This record gives sequence, structure tokens and C-alpha cells, in this order.
Amino acid sequence: MDRSLRNVLVVSLGFLLLFTAYGGLQSLQSSLYSEEGLGVAVLSTLYGAMLLSSMFLPPLLIRTLGCKWTIVTAMSCYVTFSLGNFYASWYTLVPTSILLGLGAAPLWSAQGTYLTTVGNAYAEKAGQMGKDVVNRYFGIFFLVFQSSGVWGNLISSLVFSQTPTQGPVSGEQLASCGAQDCLMATAPGNGTQRPSQPLLYTLLGIYTGSGVLAVLLVALLLDPLRDAPQRSGGEMPSIWSTLMSTFRLLRDKRLRLLVLLPMYSGLEQAFLAGDYTRSYATCALGIHFVGYVMICFSATNSLCSELYGKVSRYTGRIPLYAFGAVIQLSCIIALLLWRPNPDQLAVFFVFSGLWGVADAVWQTQNNALYGVLFDRNKEAAFANYRLWEALGFVVAFGCSTFLCVSVKLYVLLGVLGASALAYGAVERLEARSPAPPLAAEAPEPAEGGESQTKM
Repeated sequence: MDRSLRNVLVVSLGFLLLFTAYGGLQSLQSSLYSEEGLGVAVLSTLYGAMLLSSMFLPPLLIRTLGCKWTIVTAMSCYVTFSLGNFYASWYTLVPTSILLGLGAAPLWSAQGTYLTTVGNAYAEKAGQMGKDVVNRYFGIFFLVFQSSGVWGNLISSLVFSQTPTQGPVSGEQLASCGAQDCLMATAPGNGTQRPSQPLLYTLLGIYTGSGVLAVLLVALLLDPLRDAPQRSGGEMPSIWSTLMSTFRLLRDKRLRLLVLLPMYSGLEQAFLAGDYTRSYATCALGIHFVGYVMICFSATNSLCSELYGKVSRYTGRIPLYAFGAVIQLSCIIALLLWRPNPDQLAVFFVFSGLWGVADAVWQTQNNALYGVLFDRNKEAAFANYRLWEALGFVVAFGCSTFLCVSVKLYVLLGVLGASALAYGAVERLEARSPAPPLAAEAPEPAEGGESQTKM
């Protein structure tokens, strides 16, 4: 097996194990800890910390530790969140969510930088187009990574189904489900019975073990980049200069236009994890159905990620973006009109499945787009990407207890439309000037990502 492909698989499997735990926990936060809004407050805090981290930590850690050890360190922060759930309270979940948020931006920036670097290096060696190899590597990564949602949610559903918590659903309860749900009133009806503590401990034990395995896998098997940053003899950039290298890239007009894409990605993922699971699935079916519904999302997301990675070589990214936008637009409109009912069980899975088809476009194409357009400034570019995506999560979860679901869906509609227009403007700029205008704006070597473009 080619060494670069082996490393892509190691990163992918590590993320699979890590997010099997975190993805399952995230899907359950708003349903398990609905009292006093603890669940959504934890998620909002988490992504708030990720937003702050995105401003300066990714380039600083990547240059200090290298991509490999940045990934290992950040993964360890995720494990602490699983441990915090063993005794769920404001005093355990909020601090561990902050720690996870601080590690999330470096984790994803290091992952994006690593895959882009090894992809470009292999393309140069094999005489292929760099963007094609990078697209293929991101497709492989997201095929493996997105399946984590299948396993994480399957585990939670199997564990919780040992003692089902579903009760009779009254017409009054159903009337407040879906787009009509306004959390200022009451928590969802038939899914509010918490699973027993032994079942919760069993689930958390499995999730914690999965996270620890992820850390060990990457630490022991992933090859460091051969041009790993020097830890001595060179002047390390200050926090201020690192922070400025992230924001300096905003001088590029294309990046200013593209901030809406990751922001929308954060909004739509937060809606599915926080609102669809609670106001549609838990409200009408019960909490033990959340995992099964999210499995459908993760399965379609995973399969489509691999498909898009291959198809984009022939279609280009524009048709894929258009396809994703049409699918998600249709889902948003339908969710505004649909009234959830347990008798329409298949519909719950159809919506989550179609949401996964669209989300796979944003995950694969956004990452590849940032890696290709800002190849010489990858760390700063992916730090910007995670910053704006985190802002989308923060806004979504922060407003979760103040807005009705219908209002959130209208917000998604507006941001989706604006993102499509902004993306179209970027493609127009690229068509007029195919060569990236970064040479004049690239930071000095001490602050830029140029050293990471070769192995």
C-alpha cells in the first residue's frame, strides 16, 4: 500500500473511533440533559471555545507540535468530555466542553493540513493533478469518518433499547413537535424519561474506550510530516503574530466571500444535532429512537462522501454544490410543513438520510475548496474555516432555547441562499483569474504555511 494512502487511512480510522464516541454523545446532549437547558448550553459553550481556539491555536500548535502530535493532543481533549459525562452537571460538563472546544479547531486544522499536504506530495510524485488527489483523499477520509455516526448512534440505541423509555403520545404532545416546538414552553413529551444510570455508565464506558483507542492508534501508527516544524533553533511565532496570520488571510476577497459556507455548515449540523433529534425524533418517537434516526444520516453522509470524492473529478465542484443546496432547500421547506407523527416512522429516516446526502457535499467540497484555493496558507485557511463553522454552531445552540424551530428553519433558508450567492461569486472570480492571487499576500515564512506544502 502506498505510504500516503496508509497515513490517510490511519487518520480516518482514528477519527472514526474518536467521533464514534463524541458524535453519539452530541446527538444525545439536548435530549439527555434538557433540565435548565444544560444540554444545549454545553454544546453552545463547546463551540464557543472552538471559535476562540480557531483564532490562534491551530497555526501555533501545528508549528510547535507538528500535525501528528497536534492531532494526538486534541484527541485527548475529546476523551475528557466523555469522562465528564459520567457525572453530568454544570461543574463537570461545562469545563470539559471548553477543553474539547479548545482542542477541536487544532484537531480539524491539523487534519485538513495533513491530508492536503500528503495529497499534494503524492500528486507531484505520481504526476497527477493536486486537486484531484486531495479531493480523493478527503473523500476517503469522510467515507470512514462519517460512518462514526452509524456506530456511535447504533451503540446508544442498542444500549438504551434494553429498557425502552417511550410512553403514550398524546395529541397535545404531538401538536408541539416539529416546527411548532418552542422550547420556552415545555420539554418534548414522551422522550423525557432518562435512561437508568447503569445504562448510561455502560454507554459512557464504551465511548471512553473508543476515544482512548483513537489516541493510541494515531500516536503509534501515523507518520509525521517529514518537514515537521523545528522545535529549536528557529524563532517561534508569537500568539499575536499567529492570530494575525489567521485574520490576515481575510484580505483575500475570496475568503471573505467564503465565510458563509462554513457558517452555514455549522448552522445546519447544529440544527440536526440539537433540534431535529429533540423536536422531531425524541418528541414524537422517544429518546431511544434518536440513535436509529441519526444512523440513517451518518450512513448516507458516509457513502456520499466517498461518491463525491470520486465524482468531483469529472463534474467539478459546482454541480455538487448545486445538488447539495437543492436537497437541503427541499428538506427545510418540508420540515416547515410536516407535522411529526409516530405512524409515519419512515419519514423520520427519510429526512435524516437526505440531510446526510446534502451535508456530505459541504463536508467534502468545503474542505477540498479551502485546501485548493489557499494551498500556500493551509493552516490559516483551515483555522478560518473552523472559526466560521464554530460561529455557526454557537449561534445555533446559543439561540436554541429562545427561538421556535420554525424560526430556525427560516434562518437556515436565508443563510443557505446567501451562501449560494457568495460561492457563485468566488467561482466567477476563479474563472476570471485561475491563478490564485496569493503570492503578493502570502505572509512571511515564519507565519505562513508554505513549508507544509512539500514533504
